[in-house]
Amino acid sequence: MTVAAGAAAHRIHSNRRRSLVTLFDNVGHDDPRYTHRGGVYVPTGEGPARWFGADLYTMKLRANQTNGAIGFVEAWVPPGGGSVAHTHDKQSETFYLVSGELEFLDGDTTFAGHAGDIFFVPPNTRHRFVNTVLEPAKLLFFYTPAGGSEEVFLEHGDEPQRGVHQEPWGEERFNEAVMESFRRSGTVFLP
Repeated sequence: MTVAAGAAAHRIHSNRRRSLVTLFDNVGHDDPRYTHRGGVYVPTGEGPARWFGADLYTMKLRANQTNGAIGFVEAWVPPGGGSVAHTHDKQSETFYLVSGELEFLDGDTTFAGHAGDIFFVPPNTRHRFVNTVLEPAKLLFFYTPAGGSEEVFLEHGDEPQRGVHQEPWGEERFNEAVMESFRRSGTVFLP
């Protein structure tokens, strides 16, 4: 396609879009919804990050940014990394595997998740994820409603240092303060 043809196609698309917008325009331009801004934009590579256990979690959206609607976390999960089995009293948790492979637990059943898979977990359902392969995985997970789980990572995790790889935590890091924060967030750990 030539540059001129590409520009013409863009104009056609823009004209078509404008006509669709006009078709559905059922309020006047003086309506406050035309100018109201309330979105939250977090660019790639931004958001507070913490090492937690063996994983690196970047908080993309937090309860205080979304009026409690959603907490959204981007995770880098190395081989052997992941969570332990747990439930959330009041939150649903949804996982979307961007790359790699993870083993998920749903109640008493495990299954392999692959890039592009999504796993929804309602409240009070035992679940976990673990990287059982030799390559890291990239995972997105979000809590609805937001309510504290993502804040536990910020409060107790280790701030990343440029060029320094974090060693996985030992049991001593999961002290009473960490466990109390999880309890306050409604997270219950199960074997």
